Amino acid sequence: MDSEQEISAEDAHETPYAGAGMRLRAARETRRLELSQIAAETRIPLRHLEAIEAGDFAALPSRTYAIGFSRTYARMLGLDDAAIADAVRGELAEGNARRSTVGTGMEPGDPAKLPSRGLAWFGAFAALVLAIGLIAFFGTRFGAGVGPAPLEAPKPAASLPVAAAPAPIADGTGPVMLTAIEDGVWVRIYEEGGERLLEKQLAKDESFTLPADAADPRINTARPDLLAITIGGKSVPRLAERPTMLAGTAISAEALLGRPEPEPSPVPAVSPAPRRVTPAPVATATATAAVPAAVPVTPAVRPSPAITEAVAAPVPDRSAPPAPAPEVTATPAPRSDGVAD
Repeated sequence: MDSEQEISAEDAHETPYAGAGMRLRAARETRRLELSQIAAETRIPLRHLEAIEAGDFAALPSRTYAIGFSRTYARMLGLDDAAIADAVRGELAEGNARRSTVGTGMEPGDPAKLPSRGLAWFGAFAALVLAIGLIAFFGTRFGAGVGPAPLEAPKPAASLPVAAAPAPIADGTGPVMLTAIEDGVWVRIYEEGGERLLEKQLAKDESFTLPADAADPRINTARPDLLAITIGGKSVPRLAERPTMLAGTAISAEALLGRPEPEPSPVPAVSPAPRRVTPAPVATATATAAVPAAVPVTPAVRPSPAITEAVAAPVPDRSAPPAPAPEVTATPAPRSDGVAD
């Protein structure tokens, strides 16, 4: 009976792998595609594709990567990505159960290697004596000693800023979580194939965790500077440091860790305040210069329409020489008797 069990165990060990990875490999070879082509199209590292086809999911960074990469691989080959993802989950669960069984197996110890009962009692007694001696020594030295009162540690000034402890560095394992640090942060998170995972306005401190099996998740938002991102509880740099329109930006753990550090926001140059120049009052010369009084102008009297000749004598021109006086000839008055001289 034991020999039959050993033979069946050897046969099971030599049975070739026929899981989800083998299905993906068979589909790829049917389409005559190389792994390098799959890696270029899906942006999955070549070593991860090789591990998936071999069923070595432990070589991937985490369970999330194993399921997500397998779904993307299956979608590119035209297979049912949901069925492949379920198969990968089953293989991962089976592998975890196998490892836990192997890890908890207990073997009986060798009695020859166990200490004797007398040696064990002697060791316990020696440990007890040593503990009592240490307690007596430190109690005598520090318990009854009279010394200066312990100095109270000075309290830090309230105005001095306390240096924040450095945030732990993310290692790519664990779920990706996005948290809004202000109200009204609109986001649209979806998978590469178009399946929408979330579309709403996040309130302050509201969080969203990417599903473990999300395939190549991406985000659209106009306020990436208001989204705090963590991977497995460890902070990573934000997508931007100022308001920027992002469309189709990858937010998987691998994509976030591969992003360069965002550029700091430019510090606006402080320009000096413009000086207001108040014009000096202009003194008016009303007090020093005498203004001549206005001369009233008498309007000319128009002649009535019935008068055709000028009544007023012409004004003599003072610049012209005076006209000679006319000669006056005296005419004798007539006599009353009617006789002339």
